[in-house]
Amino acid sequence: MPGSGAAALAWALLAGALLLLPPPPVLPQPQPHRRNVSETEAQFNTTYTDWVDADLLHIYAFNHSVRRNATEGVRVSVNVLSDHKDLPVLFVVRQKEAVVSFQVPLILRGLYQRKYAYQEVSRTLCQPQTKTEVETQHFYVDVSTLSLNASYQLRVTRVENFVLRTNKRFSFNATASQPQYFKYEFPEGVDSVIVKVTSAMAFPCSVISIQDILCPVYDLDNNVAFIGMYQTMTKKAAITVQKKDFPSHSFYVVVVVKTEDEACGGPLPYYPLSKNASPDEPVDQHNRQKMLEVMVSPAITSEAYVSSVLFCLSIFLSFYVLTLLIACWESCRQHKRKGLLSAMDSPSLDTASLLGHSRSIPDSFLGRGYDSYGYGSFGNGSSSSTEGVTDSLGSTEVSYSYVGERSLENVAGRPRLDSLSSVEEDDYDTLADIDYDKNVIRTKKYLCVADLARKDKRVLRKKYQIYFWNIATIAVFYALPVIQLVITYQTVVNVTGNQDICYYNFLCAHPLGNLSAFNNILSNLGYILLGLLFLLIILQREINYNRALMRNDTHALECGIPKHFGLFYAMGTALMMEGLLSACYHVCPNYTNFQFDTSFMYMIAGLCMLKLYQKRHPDINASAYSAYACLALVIFFSVVGVVFGKGNTAFWIVFSVIHILATLLLSTQLYYMGRWKLDSGILRRILHVLYTDCVRQCSGPMYVDRMVLLVMGNIINWSLAAYGLIVRPNDFASYLLAIGICNLLLYFAFYIIMKLRSGERIKLIPLLCIISTSVVWGFALFFFFQGLSTWQKTPAESREHNRDCILLDFFDDHDIWHFLSSIAMFGSFLVLLTLDDDLDCIQRDKIYVF
Repeated sequence: MPGSGAAALAWALLAGALLLLPPPPVLPQPQPHRRNVSETEAQFNTTYTDWVDADLLHIYAFNHSVRRNATEGVRVSVNVLSDHKDLPVLFVVRQKEAVVSFQVPLILRGLYQRKYAYQEVSRTLCQPQTKTEVETQHFYVDVSTLSLNASYQLRVTRVENFVLRTNKRFSFNATASQPQYFKYEFPEGVDSVIVKVTSAMAFPCSVISIQDILCPVYDLDNNVAFIGMYQTMTKKAAITVQKKDFPSHSFYVVVVVKTEDEACGGPLPYYPLSKNASPDEPVDQHNRQKMLEVMVSPAITSEAYVSSVLFCLSIFLSFYVLTLLIACWESCRQHKRKGLLSAMDSPSLDTASLLGHSRSIPDSFLGRGYDSYGYGSFGNGSSSSTEGVTDSLGSTEVSYSYVGERSLENVAGRPRLDSLSSVEEDDYDTLADIDYDKNVIRTKKYLCVADLARKDKRVLRKKYQIYFWNIATIAVFYALPVIQLVITYQTVVNVTGNQDICYYNFLCAHPLGNLSAFNNILSNLGYILLGLLFLLIILQREINYNRALMRNDTHALECGIPKHFGLFYAMGTALMMEGLLSACYHVCPNYTNFQFDTSFMYMIAGLCMLKLYQKRHPDINASAYSAYACLALVIFFSVVGVVFGKGNTAFWIVFSVIHILATLLLSTQLYYMGRWKLDSGILRRILHVLYTDCVRQCSGPMYVDRMVLLVMGNIINWSLAAYGLIVRPNDFASYLLAIGICNLLLYFAFYIIMKLRSGERIKLIPLLCIISTSVVWGFALFFFFQGLSTWQKTPAESREHNRDCILLDFFDDHDIWHFLSSIAMFGSFLVLLTLDDDLDCIQRDKIYVF
């Protein structure tokens, strides 16, 4: 095998050659850097001035006695005298159950990643719990750096008044790098307390936090929101704390000064940075120090909750009792009157008592034909019809007074209007002869209710019932997502502890269960209970009216203001929904859900105006669809105005123009009773009327009363539009609501004046309702304008308006507004319901339209 022998010889020679090679040089191993360690047995209240570099580590050893029943705070204060921003000094505090570390200069970040450097830092150490009666605890402060040489000062002190006492005020100072926190222990028999922190200076902005007794304590601007409850603060802050949320029955009150004031509504003076400055260059904040005062006081007890709920129920249930008593008294009075009339058995006396005192109307007004009336239609463009609505200097003024006695037997002999075969309003309106008849009747100079109550009662009943069913449908679809949303808001507040989400009156916010401000929700109960009571009153009235119709009662058929209850049902439902949605809003009031509290206020104002107009214009009142469409447009503008209207000139110009145009269109609609057309010929007809009335002859308005109302209404609305355009109020929602309320009050005042001018009277019950409701509205508005919070500012600025409870230590000013406004709205509804009860025995052709 010569081949294998040669291979073995080759391998042997290679191995020998490798053995003869010199060994590789041994590289020196790097020696570990040995840092010098300096240990010092340190003492409290002693200032240690020393230096440290990359080769030196200082360790300061402290010990102190801790008692189980006495808590003592320990505070570490350091000041780095050297200016090495790139190579800071690191301080590490090692305790029994916690480690706290921080660097100096301490770098805290603000908006836009700006840096703030602090050379002086003070931190309070977390105190571990002890199980023995007395225990000696040790902790160490390690000082190190990578710089060549850094000098510093170290001082460890005991914190006086570390444990806060109930109802005792304590003042202290804090900065962004020197936060403070204190401990509070619940005393026996106290289940909840309210922590109040105040300051005479609004800025710098600060944060108040309530944290459990755990280590570490989050007391810096960049981590204070990690745990517990917290809220920003300028001059006031208040947090209600419940014992059940803290197993140790104690908590820390942490106060942190923020690096910037933007969160509290303050300016940003250090932005933008100068062009030459480096983005990583820390900003010098000089001395941002704030002096504060803290006090912890017991909150209300569970008995106060019970008594407040009973108080609220007793107030509103008393209205049920009062209504029942009045109903019984009225029923007894009616029975006595019927007995007296049947005993007298005198037809003439019976007729006189039913009709009241007599009044006279000019013969021209009582004529059977329409020839004696000045009439015309603004809707058609002929000159003759236009001249019919133009005014004449020779027109005589007709005085309003009662007519002579007229037997109701002739009235009873008339054909009933509800005997018509058609029950659809559209069928009635589209007939050509009926449309011509409308032009003749509605443009008469003097109208009676009978002229505008010609449609089938079944048609109108069906028309006005739609108001109720529509608002009931709106309420269901509106309320369900609202409830879901506010529950989510409250859950977020409870989970995150961020109390800046909701704008409460924190000085009078009493929690119950998961709700943070139960008192603001409870006070809305009046809207629901009184709205339900109003619905029951309307139901009883409708039952009585239907019974009268079943008996063919002449008074129900041909006398008084036509009874239509659909709008009343809608008003009662709107009042209940206002209570429900206001309660939902106050679960977590803020910028994003303000419309929950105002939407049905707009609807109530609109429905009241529609009902007031319907009384004397039952045939020509707006349909439910058009009315709710207009109200939806109002709510839309409310949302747009709040979101985009603040300081937006273009929005205010557009809104003011729309406001004025809508006022002019509505004025034209009311003045001509709907008998006009908005088409291509409108400008020609307007110019023709101006020429005939102002150029060819200077005549006064044909409908003087209507013209007075509309002129006043236009003056007020134009003034409000000018005010909005010039001032541009921040609270657009309230401004829009004020427009609706002003128009409602104007129309109501006009209605009362015209009612008295027409020789009608106001009975005792509506008169008492008007007087008492006016007084209650006055007090309600006083409490409304107290302004305990506002979501138009930052949460911290809003808390400056917070105030203590004023009723039963449970309800604040806004709760009183809820009480009084619900009563006032209920009273206003009763006024609309009973205002024309004096006309129940007056024939409709003797009741004037205005």
